[in-house]
Amino acid sequence: MRSEPSGLSLLRRLGGGKEWSRNAHRGLVLALTFVAYACYHASRKPPSIVKSVLDPKAHPSADPRLWPMGPIFIEAGRVAHRGQGWPPFNGTDGTARLGEIDVAFLACYSIGMYAAGHLGDRLDLRLFLAVGMIGSGAFVALFGMGYFWNIHAFEFYLAVPMLAGLFQSTGWPSVVAVVGNWFGERKRGLIMGIWNAHTSVGNISGSLLAASVLQYGWGWSFILPGALIAVGGVLVFFFLAAYPEDVVFRSDQSREATDVPDDEEAARRQETESEDRGSAVGILKASSIPGVIPFALCLFFSKLVAYTFLYWLPFYLSQTAIGGEYLSVKSAGNLSTLFDVGGIIGGILAGCISDQLNARATTAATFMYLAIPSLYIYRKYGGISKTINIVLMMITGLFVNGPYALITTAVSADLGTHRSLRGDSRALATVTALIDGTGSVGAAIGPLVTGFLSTKGWSSVFMMLMLGAFVAGTLLLVLVRQEISQMIHRHRNPLIGGSASTPLLREDS
Repeated sequence: MRSEPSGLSLLRRLGGGKEWSRNAHRGLVLALTFVAYACYHASRKPPSIVKSVLDPKAHPSADPRLWPMGPIFIEAGRVAHRGQGWPPFNGTDGTARLGEIDVAFLACYSIGMYAAGHLGDRLDLRLFLAVGMIGSGAFVALFGMGYFWNIHAFEFYLAVPMLAGLFQSTGWPSVVAVVGNWFGERKRGLIMGIWNAHTSVGNISGSLLAASVLQYGWGWSFILPGALIAVGGVLVFFFLAAYPEDVVFRSDQSREATDVPDDEEAARRQETESEDRGSAVGILKASSIPGVIPFALCLFFSKLVAYTFLYWLPFYLSQTAIGGEYLSVKSAGNLSTLFDVGGIIGGILAGCISDQLNARATTAATFMYLAIPSLYIYRKYGGISKTINIVLMMITGLFVNGPYALITTAVSADLGTHRSLRGDSRALATVTALIDGTGSVGAAIGPLVTGFLSTKGWSSVFMMLMLGAFVAGTLLLVLVRQEISQMIHRHRNPLIGGSASTPLLREDS
């Protein structure tokens, strides 16, 4: 048995030495992993906020009214972002160079994801996650120091995000594996749909934090989120119990039933843990699990769409007239958070629907197809007024982020505990990394292509996004047909039950 995290030991001593219940530990795990990954996403938002500062563009109008929430959205004239920009991004190729930085980060992130999943199944997840968060914070802050050190070498701004991407890759496989260790399949879609709100909460927090200090110099927009994720890493190190066997529960039913002495129980857990670590699966075995490849490819195109919004939406809003006016960089960054508000609703809704229908693929594909008209309507009518832009942006966020959230959480956890693994219980991080690593390749391509297409007009960018959504849904059609067939079969034979996870993820598929 590994030692209990020192922070938990201290909390127990302060509480009179009483042992916590399993549900209390589960609540703390959910809270800590939620905060941890929210910090990861918050630290990814600064580039999208400062793009218009590094590469400013002239607008026909630069004096929008205060709208719609008082000082949160401010006049363009009150933020000095219409200046000369920041070399080497203020030239004619500045937008393309910003896209190259995005792809450098995401390429290293996706490559690192495969290695991170493999390591996460073999190393202590608490230490692995803490090191990744602190390292991420250091390199995010280092990018911002380029402002204070007056660095203008493109190589610096290319290398630092690449190193940050490698550390960021530790996050997702680790948090999904930790949650999967503590929660079974029952209502996994709903639980993880709610829990996955950390992605949007992190995006919102990162946008607001980066925009709030932008007027003091764009370097602060990186340093504060970098410090935030580093502090989160410290909390994880001291308080996160990554495995149930790390802690002792109050009223442990298994111990009461077997009346096993403490030292014998600890030895048995340690032996079981060693066996589990030895059975961690590799990438090839993980890819052979039914459903992994279709969902991984679907996520490739789903994240292509989602991450294009993540990295380019504030820039798009600041460069596009809304109601005949142009927003300041800070206003655009704050307004873009409403896309993630829709994403929170979409993630919860997708998880709940997939639980009720027992059909993950059908839910994901339906959301992706509905994202296509949403993207078209937002591009065509989003500039009519600010109110219409908000409504359409939230609807688009709902359909774009819903399947992305579902696949990266509930589906990954289902597949990581697939029956075909036959006891290989340490496969969660590897399977999660395989699916999300493939998706991250698409996440790298989307922002890169956007950097080039946006110079020709934003309609070309939205055409790419609609095509990506269509392909994402189409890649799941085989699984959708099987799920619909099984739903019809269950309807005709109501006595046949099913687990909370989709039947396609079970061994008999």
